[in-house]
Amino acid sequence: MSEMAGTSRHDREMTINAKRQLSECSDPVEKLRLQCLARGSSGIKGLGRPLTHVITCYIRTFKIMDDDNNRSLDFKEFLKGLNDYGILMEKQEATTLFQHFDRDGSGMIDFEEFLITLRPPMSKARKEVVMQAFRKLDKTGDGVITIEDLQGVYNAKYHPKYQNGEWTEDQVFRKFLDSFDSPYDKDGKVTREEFMNYYAGVSASIDTDVYFLVMMRNAWKL
Repeated sequence: MSEMAGTSRHDREMTINAKRQLSECSDPVEKLRLQCLARGSSGIKGLGRPLTHVITCYIRTFKIMDDDNNRSLDFKEFLKGLNDYGILMEKQEATTLFQHFDRDGSGMIDFEEFLITLRPPMSKARKEVVMQAFRKLDKTGDGVITIEDLQGVYNAKYHPKYQNGEWTEDQVFRKFLDSFDSPYDKDGKVTREEFMNYYAGVSASIDTDVYFLVMMRNAWKL
């Protein structure tokens, strides 16, 4: 099966499951999460791969809500977005929900805040193994993975574009980091939150903790 066919099938399954769960949901955050997934990830272009389907859906929702394209949501955009997604509530309740998303109290919701609030929950065991992988890559222990951290931890010399001379070692490292970096701010640095966001999306499509833990340990040789 081709990658495109597999992605399409995964998208359909995710959409069907979200629609089914929506009928039983009352929590506004969970309702918005399910509404995002119910609409699928079609129509997202130019964001680079790999991006998990779940995170791609959240990006799509954020872009739809962000009327002025300034990569953040004010209260008016947020309220309009909730209404567009069929989540109707009193203004005071919506204000409380907005403050829940606005983690730094700036009066605006940026994409990272939006994603952190909506990302699928992970069990303690899953979070721990993700952080083990993060700590292995974060050689300096400063809470951010950079190109310098990857030297000696990630071998770029097996990458086909390095082998054919198209990319330098640093370019391979940068491409690797871009996979985990925020799609709105690819700065060549990956924070704990960005790494966790990426794997929360991966985790959403894996049913059992055991399979997720084995996958992570094998992938990162933990």
